[in-house]
Amino acid sequence: MVTLTIDQKTVTVPEGTTILEAAQSVHIDIPTLCYLKDINEIGACRICMVEVDGYDRLVPSCDNVVSEGMTVHTNSPRVREARRVNLRLLLAQHDSLCTQCTRSGNCKLQQLTNDYNLLGDHYVKDLRPIPDDFSNPVVRVENRCIKCMRCVQVCEKIQGMNIWDVMGTGSRTTVGVASARTLGESDCTFCGQCITHCPVGGLQERDDTGHVFDALADPHKVTVVQVAPAVRAAWAEYFHLTPEYATAKRMVTALKIMGFDYVFDTNFSADLTIMEEGSEFVERFTHRDKYAWPMFTSCCPGWVRFVKGQFPQYTKNLSTAKSPQQMFGAVAKSYFAQKLGVDPHDIFVVSIMPCTSKKSEAALPTMRDVCSDPDVDVVLTTREIVRMFRGEQIHPAVLEETEFDSPLGSGTGAAVIFGSTGGVMDAALRSAYFLITGSNPDPDAFRQVRGMDGWKEAVFAIPGAGEVSVAVVNGLGNTRKLMKALERGDVSYDFVEVMACPGGCAGGGGQPIHDGQELAEERGNVLWTLDKNAPVRFSHENADVQELYRDYLKEPLSSRSHHLLHTDHEGWKMPSQMNVK
Repeated sequence: MVTLTIDQKTVTVPEGTTILEAAQSVHIDIPTLCYLKDINEIGACRICMVEVDGYDRLVPSCDNVVSEGMTVHTNSPRVREARRVNLRLLLAQHDSLCTQCTRSGNCKLQQLTNDYNLLGDHYVKDLRPIPDDFSNPVVRVENRCIKCMRCVQVCEKIQGMNIWDVMGTGSRTTVGVASARTLGESDCTFCGQCITHCPVGGLQERDDTGHVFDALADPHKVTVVQVAPAVRAAWAEYFHLTPEYATAKRMVTALKIMGFDYVFDTNFSADLTIMEEGSEFVERFTHRDKYAWPMFTSCCPGWVRFVKGQFPQYTKNLSTAKSPQQMFGAVAKSYFAQKLGVDPHDIFVVSIMPCTSKKSEAALPTMRDVCSDPDVDVVLTTREIVRMFRGEQIHPAVLEETEFDSPLGSGTGAAVIFGSTGGVMDAALRSAYFLITGSNPDPDAFRQVRGMDGWKEAVFAIPGAGEVSVAVVNGLGNTRKLMKALERGDVSYDFVEVMACPGGCAGGGGQPIHDGQELAEERGNVLWTLDKNAPVRFSHENADVQELYRDYLKEPLSSRSHHLLHTDHEGWKMPSQMNVK
């Protein structure tokens, strides 16, 4: 243990503790900007500078450790002025049009600028004449970047993709796409983790709210919106509502107020996905010699982009089932359009997703199976729909609850857990057990696949089928480790669930941003609680899904099901595959 003095307080902490952590242990706040614990502790921004007796220079508190007898001053005149100068230097290369930034009001730089009373212009602006590229789901705004390196470190250390890199020197230093490519030419998975860890608005999702407002105002369009499972665990965080109060039914009311004709639940198509994917797994498992192993889930478009770009030889192992988002769009523009008696071209399908990669999935050429239009017209992130609610002056705290519309609005407990790591596997195994044995298992029989561990393994016995070896992985860094182990032959599985974002969709790149906080586990726990309390916990018991098969699809894996609900993952290429001559 080491004893030191910080702002006249005696502090005792373990050897190796940083000055920043030592100060936090006694509730002394030192401002930070680039710091992310265990990820970005490089002192790049120099905002956390402190004065240490006996040191000629100020030192960054985030990457300097304590020593016995050290005396630290966190807010001396010298420290205060150094922080103000460093902030001014950052602002000189930062576009300060905060009213045009999606992070206004939730920006670390904006907060610090106000805290240190840096009003007005202090240094001559040195902005770059580089246009913003809105052609991809992830948008980098050059003149908002503060070179904090968070995006570089998150992409490398957590996701293992190394898309972002530091370029230039001195005042020309910037962050760009590795190998000097544009983002669209890279194999970026568009997971959006760089966005949620950017302290300013240097990275954001492409804003598609304007397209939705246009559709809502078009009298010739039937507007249909679906709400993903993980969205209900996070959508009201901006409004400071508890998960118990911020129900999906209050979100339905808000969407109705905005003018959507029909509000449906992606839980419906999550149950539908389980019927197709579960049946596909049973078919493969009982005819092992015809297929490549293991079978991978295909619900996460970030993961699909990852495997196609990094391990293309395993693309054939993906389930051919579309994601719940895409299944919903296909059903809405076929089955539901037929029920309404309207032209599928007149149905405008909007998805509210916790994910930025869903925007790229909806644009794939293989996701146009009903009427040549995209199955899903626009994808909004949780953050985008919150901005729309705010713009429409909708206050969820005073809303009544409204039921989802029918017949695409019902879901089971098995569907809602799609938003958490392990949820897809858990739900699939529940129905696979039924499809093989004809009886339901205990809905909590597969709890070994739950939890926040990055890589989980389990073996389950299914009567009549034998033992099923499964794995669940979340975060692309963990996924790479699993794929390398598969390549080496160190592990073997029958069924593998992969989610690109740490913690699954609950921690998705389109979720609300709380700087320095990781809320995937808390949001995921909300979903597991909803499952536990659900009256129906098996996808195959969803009455509306049963009706869909009875009246339209006939049965899982039927010819119509294959046409509408399955896809060819080889039908499109990643940029790296397109560049191969």
